[in-house]
Amino acid sequence: MRWVTYATDTGDRAGVIGEDRIHPVAPGVSLIELIGRGAQELRAAGEEALASRAPAVPLAEARLRAPIPRPPSVRDCLCFLDHMRNCRQATGRPRTLEDAWYEIPAFYFACPSTVVGPYDDVTIPPGCAWFDFELEIAAVIGPGGRDLTPEQAERHIIGYTVYNDWSARDLQLREAPLAIGQAKGKDGATTLGPFLVTPDELEPYRRDGRLALRVEATVNGRTVGTGRTDAMDWSFGEVVSYASRGVDLVPGDVFGSGTVPGCCLVEHLSLAEPAAFPGWLRDGDVVELTVEGLGGTRQSVRASAAPYRLAPRHNPDRRPARPRVNRAPSKLPYTRGLHEVGAGVWAWLLPDGGYGWSNAGLVAGQGASLLVDTLFDLPLTAEMLDAMRVVTDRHPLTHAVITHSNGDHTHGNQLLDERVRVVAAEATCAEMRHEMPPEMLAAAQVMDMGPVTPYFRERFGAFDFGGIRLRLPDLTYDGELTLDVGGREVRVMNLGPAHTGADSVVHVPDAGVLFAGDLLFVGCTPIVWSGPIANWIAACDAMLATGAETIVPGHGPVTDPDGIRAVRGYLAHVVEQADAAHARGLSFAEAVRAVDLGEYAGWLDSERIVVNLHRRYRELDPIGTPDPGQLALMAMMAERALS
Repeated sequence: MRWVTYATDTGDRAGVIGEDRIHPVAPGVSLIELIGRGAQELRAAGEEALASRAPAVPLAEARLRAPIPRPPSVRDCLCFLDHMRNCRQATGRPRTLEDAWYEIPAFYFACPSTVVGPYDDVTIPPGCAWFDFELEIAAVIGPGGRDLTPEQAERHIIGYTVYNDWSARDLQLREAPLAIGQAKGKDGATTLGPFLVTPDELEPYRRDGRLALRVEATVNGRTVGTGRTDAMDWSFGEVVSYASRGVDLVPGDVFGSGTVPGCCLVEHLSLAEPAAFPGWLRDGDVVELTVEGLGGTRQSVRASAAPYRLAPRHNPDRRPARPRVNRAPSKLPYTRGLHEVGAGVWAWLLPDGGYGWSNAGLVAGQGASLLVDTLFDLPLTAEMLDAMRVVTDRHPLTHAVITHSNGDHTHGNQLLDERVRVVAAEATCAEMRHEMPPEMLAAAQVMDMGPVTPYFRERFGAFDFGGIRLRLPDLTYDGELTLDVGGREVRVMNLGPAHTGADSVVHVPDAGVLFAGDLLFVGCTPIVWSGPIANWIAACDAMLATGAETIVPGHGPVTDPDGIRAVRGYLAHVVEQADAAHARGLSFAEAVRAVDLGEYAGWLDSERIVVNLHRRYRELDPIGTPDPGQLALMAMMAERALS
């Protein structure tokens, strides 16, 4: 038999399925009460309901709840060891499991109060950027028991259902160092349903004593994983027996199987190729789980509000962070917020100019305005756009120029009105299509990266990477583009590749203002992700040739042409140091240790010399200089900064 609990105007009602209709049992009798009577009485109650003349409810019209809406307890087990091996590999750890996994059928307690029905919307936990699902099946206890053998435990299972263990992976990783079990990473929601299917109905699917049910998980119609439930390393009988040691199991207790290998998102993550990851669940995504013999669930994911922040406690054992002060001279106060830098031209500044603390700009014409770049996360961008309304309410935004593809200049694009035309160089648009999913940056906040973990936490801990959907440009250009912004000429020029594959600057000739994007870092160290360095030096010359006297960098305080000359000097110094080291026969690693930063040693994030030397070495000897990848170079920078 297939049993359900469904909502009515007078409360929940239990019923049994017959010919696509729900035949209700007597009012006030819950399914948890029925299963406590045992298999024979449950079957008798079902037969009585099927024979009754009470009006049946079309299954398609009913709002199904979880079969057991509030279980006494929910234990999620880890019966599929390949799931654990795959998760370890995905997060950069060896697949080898400790002996305990082979000796103990592990489980943890989930939250009964957050059990939801098979078609209910599921809200992303507040503060979560890595929301995931897990396709499992669950066994439900009928009559209770204690100190059961595995064989007895199997007989105490009254039925099976589909189980979705919704998981906040970033919160789960952040809590892992506490080593006291699952917490906010797992208690957001658990789906049960649509049916509670009795064991006798599933007998045709048993193979060697285990249920062999085919399963499939899809997101927005695209298959994420498939598998079979008979791949379990630990049987339900074994895990229920283990849980019953010294404990009274009661009717309605739920035991999840753990994830069928491949049927969740985290197993498809690769730190070596983060851009290939399909992405975590976001607002509006539809997750469907199908299990042979048990039916299927279909649920939409919904966004949540930001969490209330808690102030961390003082850690007496933690080494204090080094003070970060951007000492570059500035034409105006280097403070967070909107600053007028010319007639009808403003800069939005975010000190101190380090990772993610980028600048943006606003140019107003008659009845129209243009934005230069958005910011690293949605809260920062919302704050900026709100502050700009003193201008944009009178001169609405019509254009937004994106200077390059990095997330600290693009992640807020989705907050722009759909009528705003987003403009970028063609190569910038191409890079944005292949950037790693924005929420993957949360790895720097939650993953244990060994000794360099404090570096990444300090640099990226302040940002919220949840809910970002990358909005691509509406209009692309090559070379140069002139825009009319309310009767005002604005020139956009691609001077890359340099920092990235394309680097645009925005020149407002009548105000003498140039927005340089990340071709200019002031008081903080440039980073040459793309190069060639010679092209960046040429870009500095091209910026000087505009004649602009007020320069807004991508990072750091507002400057003048001397700020451009300083960056040009740094790049020339990198070339000089790298070429000299290479001529002496030093390897790249040896050059990193030998380099003399000279007058540039006091710039913020001076450890970026690692990437810059590597870029020059690749230009000098592309075959003999290995490319370890961006993540490995970031780790080398962290090691240098912490040394």
